[in-house]
Amino acid sequence: MNDPHHAATPLAVTPGFPTFGLAAWSIAVPVLAIAALALGKPSSVAVTLVLAVVLGAAVVAAVYHAEVLAHYLGEPFGTLVLAFAVTVIETSLIVSIMLGGGAGVQTLARDTLIAAIMITINGIVGICLLAGGQRHHEQSYTQSGVSHGLAMLATLAVLTLVLPNYTTSAEGAFYTTSQLAFVAVVSLVVYATFVVAQTIRHRDHFLHPEEDDHAHEQPVARAQAVAAGLMLVVALAAVVLLAKALSPSIEKGVASAGAPRAMVGIIIAALVLAPEGFAAVRAARVNRVQTSLNLAIGSALATIGLTIPAVAVTALVMDLHLELGLPPQGTVLLSLTLLVASLTLGTGRTTVVQGVVHLVIFTTWLFTTLVP
Repeated sequence: MNDPHHAATPLAVTPGFPTFGLAAWSIAVPVLAIAALALGKPSSVAVTLVLAVVLGAAVVAAVYHAEVLAHYLGEPFGTLVLAFAVTVIETSLIVSIMLGGGAGVQTLARDTLIAAIMITINGIVGICLLAGGQRHHEQSYTQSGVSHGLAMLATLAVLTLVLPNYTTSAEGAFYTTSQLAFVAVVSLVVYATFVVAQTIRHRDHFLHPEEDDHAHEQPVARAQAVAAGLMLVVALAAVVLLAKALSPSIEKGVASAGAPRAMVGIIIAALVLAPEGFAAVRAARVNRVQTSLNLAIGSALATIGLTIPAVAVTALVMDLHLELGLPPQGTVLLSLTLLVASLTLGTGRTTVVQGVVHLVIFTTWLFTTLVP
């Protein structure tokens, strides 16, 4: 699986087991992961370890099916499907936790959004640029599409995570009902615009000519692509549900370590975003950094564009006041992230230098979360 598109090559079929041209393990693992949910919330270290191993296998399976589907659909549809699927399930997880109530619900959406932005734009992008730069020295991409995505991301990030600190209709880092509804609608409009631009109006802005030649690769059959799409949904659902089942253990571990409660959201966000992260890194290693950037920026945009409307509706139904505004520390690091991303991704070429800078910001954010 060194080449992300080799996943589409028909593999040996196990007798009596329908695989539709997919690897048998890639079908068995998501089914096993769903079955593992019957164990419930882990009550012992052994069960916790078993669920963690199954979770890791489900992440690998999700990456496999995403690559098969991406090969069938072509870019940028493949990366959009993965980003959209992961974000829908992640949003469902956030809403389900909010409906369950409990401590930290008011800040759950804010903590998840900033974690998603930092993980995708600094963590995933940093690792991709570092891994790709080490292997290929320099990598190129189409700058216009990346610039469009970053502009939209900066707009949504500021409207949802910074502006609440400066409005006067509500005290503190909160929006009023009308303000929250307005931001929810704007988020949907911006994300819908991004999707239309990426897939219809300006599709060429999100492609790179040097990455567009797939003539040497074996085409994916329709049945194989449909099966991969269905199994991708199953695998992603398993990842999120297993992460939710493991969250009490994670919370206990964070509490016993004396770390801030926000670390729970960071760990869960990292688990949910793992399939996209692995897919992005694998693409960068085979000199497809355009795919990596499409995944990272698209995921960050989808997280805000879909999560804010969903949590806004939930908050209105539950009469819950959402604390969306970031504290000063978070605002500074978010501003630095957006500024640096506009500079490092504004040339059309990448090296390990940009990767190191993004990873420094990412580790600084993690460190200052642990040591405020």
